Amino acid sequence: MLLGLVLSGNAFAAAGPWVKGGPVEARLVSAVEAVGERESLPLALEVRLDKGWKTYWRSPGDAGLPPRVEWEGSANLKEAGFGYPVPHRTTTLGIETVGYEGVVTFPVRAVPAEPGKPLGLKAGVDLLVCSEICVPQRVDVALTLPAGPAAAGPEANIVSRAENSVPGDGRAAGLEIRAVRTQGAVLEVEATAREPFAKPDVFVELDPPAPLTAPTVRLSDGGRTAVLRFQVPDAPKDTDLTGRPAVLTVVDGARAAELRATVAAGPVGGAPAGVAPSLLAMLGVALLGGLILNLMPCVLPVLSLKLLHAVQHSAAPPRAVRAGFLASAAGIVASFLLLAGVMVGLKAAGAAVGWGIQFQQPLFLVFMVVLVTLFAANLWGLFEIPLPRRIADALAGPEEGHGLAGPFATGAFATLLATPCSAPFLGTAVGFALARGALEIVAVFAALGVGLALPYLAVAAFPRAARLLPRPGRWMLALRRVMGAALALTGVWLLTVMAVQVGDTVAAVVAGLMLALLAALWAGGGRSGPVGWGGAALAALLTVASFVVPAQFGRGADAAPVVDAVARWESFDEAAVRSHVAAGRTVFVDVTADWCITCQANKKLVINRGETARRLKGGGIVAMRADWTRPDERITAYLAANGRYGIPFNIVYGPGAPDGVALPELLSEAVVVEALDRASAKR
Repeated sequence: MLLGLVLSGNAFAAAGPWVKGGPVEARLVSAVEAVGERESLPLALEVRLDKGWKTYWRSPGDAGLPPRVEWEGSANLKEAGFGYPVPHRTTTLGIETVGYEGVVTFPVRAVPAEPGKPLGLKAGVDLLVCSEICVPQRVDVALTLPAGPAAAGPEANIVSRAENSVPGDGRAAGLEIRAVRTQGAVLEVEATAREPFAKPDVFVELDPPAPLTAPTVRLSDGGRTAVLRFQVPDAPKDTDLTGRPAVLTVVDGARAAELRATVAAGPVGGAPAGVAPSLLAMLGVALLGGLILNLMPCVLPVLSLKLLHAVQHSAAPPRAVRAGFLASAAGIVASFLLLAGVMVGLKAAGAAVGWGIQFQQPLFLVFMVVLVTLFAANLWGLFEIPLPRRIADALAGPEEGHGLAGPFATGAFATLLATPCSAPFLGTAVGFALARGALEIVAVFAALGVGLALPYLAVAAFPRAARLLPRPGRWMLALRRVMGAALALTGVWLLTVMAVQVGDTVAAVVAGLMLALLAALWAGGGRSGPVGWGGAALAALLTVASFVVPAQFGRGADAAPVVDAVARWESFDEAAVRSHVAAGRTVFVDVTADWCITCQANKKLVINRGETARRLKGGGIVAMRADWTRPDERITAYLAANGRYGIPFNIVYGPGAPDGVALPELLSEAVVVEALDRASAKR
């Protein structure tokens, strides 16, 4: 009786007992309750990891060790095949590792030495498990299957799920590898999917092995084609991966496939040499991009406020000068951090993100028009907003008369007007940030803010430099009028952008409301009693009405982008680009928007004149324009696939550059002509 009780326990059940070892708990399970006459038995090794711990895949990456299982001491076991479920990638301080967290179940196929006889399994499982520290851990698990009919056991579903988690050949998942090519230390994998990719990844196992960075991903063909680009870090100049056999595990959510290929030599379009950029390097790029942004035409209207602010401080004590300019710098940095928070939220919600994308929204344009109108009216002396005594005292600077609210608002205003502009290095930094996580977005945007604020910080460091400016006097009244006119012209430009968004009629109505707003402010400015309150109430009513007009009437029938006559521009079609290149043509793609001042400068100075215009108009080159003035998901996806999240963006395709030659944000005739020649050359 005692022997019967022992034999009816876990020793002969379809699941072995859980065995705990440190942060690891494991057991063997079987899909069948007995061996039957089967030549192989479906089993699984189920592993539970404590929260915060992870273990590794068969190819662990830059660190870690793969699992190792020894079957010594097993009875009637000929061999055991071990499968690996789909892993996930982890990047920590630039170190790439591949493995598992939580619960992972490895399928096992056990082959009895003598089918039909009982099978006694003993497995010593060695795992490297890591949290803040890494610990080699061993657990010894066991399972005994008796002779008898191989009926399905209660753990059959566990084993079945484990087997289904192992990548197949791709046919069921609709995944395929189209090409694996290399050039120097760069490896590129081109994969296709029956259904569009969501978040594709590829784990590459080379023979002999080579370390690879995490891939950059570029999607095309409506998301059905993905090009993943890897690099060998710290690679010697003579690095060559050509001819190496490779096992490629393609993963996209629940879909996965394991495919084999041989690395072939071939061009990898636009692949940078060396190691993928680090966050520290991108912070330096962002700092420089923010500094250069001060010279862009988008920010020039704000220079009037900067100049007026500096003149007002020319006779102030150094403490007041320093406090005022630090407040302006704080306004800039705070606004960039606010933008970063918005970007993080939009990206987490799955919305499209990009630099200057808010200028695609008519209500934001109305807000900007109202804002510059009010700034201009204030400079013209049409109104002042007296604050309550306590608030005024709280906002006052270290010296009487030098409040900090105005300089802070000037910095915030500079940031708002800077967002439709791109500058050298800025697009690179923003693209790096938006392609990554919240930490990178916040860090890069903060560096951009510090770069834009550097002129303010320089004056704050040397406040006596403000004394070199002329002292305040009556001449400042004329200066304020000129500065107000500059801001009014900015408002006119914003109205032209709005006309493209919602039509000339709606934009004209908003313009009329702004003129009425100025008249109401003039009528009520400086007056007390019913006239003053009536002017303020009318101004507030007109402001609200300016927001209602585009929201009520929407896009007008007369809203249409203006196309210049320098070249015959085709509408953007990514599939057509490939067709043109396959036919031996060169394609110049211009991603632009009416609200992007840098784009307009590129057109006037480079694209629409000189040798560039002659080439585009000559008919030998296909000119293709992607108008991003209004939201367009296709263009947003195209920018993201090319690692860009802002415009201008220009790229040239051709027989010599089928993957494209990306151009810098600020174009020059020499750069464009060289790219056209390079793309046109036969490979």
